[in-house]
Amino acid sequence: MHSLNSCVWSAAPTPLTEKMTVDTTAVHRMVKHHIRLGVRGLFLCGTNGEGPWLPEREKRRLIEAAVRFTERKLPIAVQVTDNSAARILENMQTARDLGASIAVIAPPYFMVNVTAKSIRDLYVEAIRKSPLPVGIYDRGALGPVVVPDSVMQAVYAEPKVHLVKDSSSDPARREIALAARKRRPELRLLNGNEFRCVEYLQAGYDGLLLGGGVFNGFLASRIVEAVSVGDAQLADRLQARMNRIVWSVYGGKKIRCWLSGEKKLLVEMGIFRTYNNFPNYPLTTSCVQAIKRVIEKDADVLLP
Repeated sequence: MHSLNSCVWSAAPTPLTEKMTVDTTAVHRMVKHHIRLGVRGLFLCGTNGEGPWLPEREKRRLIEAAVRFTERKLPIAVQVTDNSAARILENMQTARDLGASIAVIAPPYFMVNVTAKSIRDLYVEAIRKSPLPVGIYDRGALGPVVVPDSVMQAVYAEPKVHLVKDSSSDPARREIALAARKRRPELRLLNGNEFRCVEYLQAGYDGLLLGGGVFNGFLASRIVEAVSVGDAQLADRLQARMNRIVWSVYGGKKIRCWLSGEKKLLVEMGIFRTYNNFPNYPLTTSCVQAIKRVIEKDADVLLP
């Protein structure tokens, strides 16, 4: 298995054709671009990767293409979230068969009469029977099913859990993760909130796993480096620059053009061919203009 010690991973978007199928040519370009940025791992089929919306055949096409084009140079994590342990395990086996390195479990999309015990049982069964090392995607109170703190503590104690993507933005969840890593030093903690990279790195997280990693991965690596050498002022300046870029691409602080804006930026950079997305996020005129300004002003970090 690939090392999980690398600092910056990308929760990669999924390039789509005009017919809403996976654009494997664009996948190839995207993989090469991630390597150029210094990104050290790819997370496919997550929220930013449209995993909850992609048809199963297109998920397979995406994973197969990414595995083929990385030539095993980058670890590939795949979201396998579902509403039962049985379905999660089927998804895990598919991911393994297609060459994925890690299976990532996020909160289920739907559960009836959820209790701490029922959700813990779902996670634990899937983790213990998993054919792959497991990653946990913590969305805190932001997910459709909220996983209690006590369940996260139990889940992080499982030996097969190797990786955490913490997008909870919750200091209490961060402390749970840090306490788990103290007990299990091999557990790798990656922050998923790109607006708070410095804070999480200074708290002791190992790195970042960002939805904007496909365009801010180089800048994210510089933030990691600045924190690692104790240059807080530089880290804060880089964080402010990242925030400006991300808000510009996503349509301002209200995130009006999430996905569509990111994909439009990648079109302008020559990596994607469309900004099509299954949730059908709009692309406003102001968003397009902001993206053009970002390309002009920030080419040094977008295309280093």
